[in-house]
Amino acid sequence: MSLKTLLGVSMLLGASLARDVPSNVRNFYNGIKSKGQCSNKLASGFFSEYNDDNSFAYCGDHLQDSKVIYIQGSNGQFANMDIDCDGTQGGPADDGRCGDSGDTQSVTSFADTVRGYGKGVRDLDANIHPYVVFGNVGSKPGFTEFDPQQHGIEPLSVMAVVCGDKLIYGVWGDENGDDGEKSVVGEASISLATACYGKSVNGNSGHDENDVLYIAFTGSDAVPGKNGAKWDATNYNEFESSIQGLGDKLIQRITA
Repeated sequence: MSLKTLLGVSMLLGASLARDVPSNVRNFYNGIKSKGQCSNKLASGFFSEYNDDNSFAYCGDHLQDSKVIYIQGSNGQFANMDIDCDGTQGGPADDGRCGDSGDTQSVTSFADTVRGYGKGVRDLDANIHPYVVFGNVGSKPGFTEFDPQQHGIEPLSVMAVVCGDKLIYGVWGDENGDDGEKSVVGEASISLATACYGKSVNGNSGHDENDVLYIAFTGSDAVPGKNGAKWDATNYNEFESSIQGLGDKLIQRITA
């Protein structure tokens, strides 16, 4: 492979890690931030961190015009980004940073669907697949639940994440359980978090500021399905680039 080709490949892979936030998405971010909090709370009473207030909610303010659901707290807060390492362990992209996690589980919420795609992949791999933990399940007293599917969000659909000056595409790949102290929101796979914040993140150390916007898209057209994503990718860049086209299409829905 020539040096020119190598440079081209490097630039292509780098672009998937540092996509600029399009103006319509930036305007959407700024608009809902300036509003302070959402008015159509599909479910509320969540924490971004245990020491936060429980003002965080799944918001349906733009279910009709943009066909999206997002997470927001009070005073213009969004959510933080805790690190999820669930799913396939010890894969080709595992660099050891998930070894610091104290709550890793060997399966994600939609492993059966991933396995059913017949691509030789038994589950999502947090080191390869950029996925968002979205929705809350559990039966412990005091825990709040939210099922995105009741509002049109489909499993393994493409999501958009605004983190700083970057827009990252991922899939809805896992749900928040009731294994912690409180009902929390704001979590993504380590590969997505690395694309946002670099390799300083690990299984026990994510991004604490409540400035990350998670956007889920309703409808079956948001689902890449069996052949619309490279589920058998061996690294983050390979998978994220395979859903870029669908992500670019979906964000065109978004209006400020």
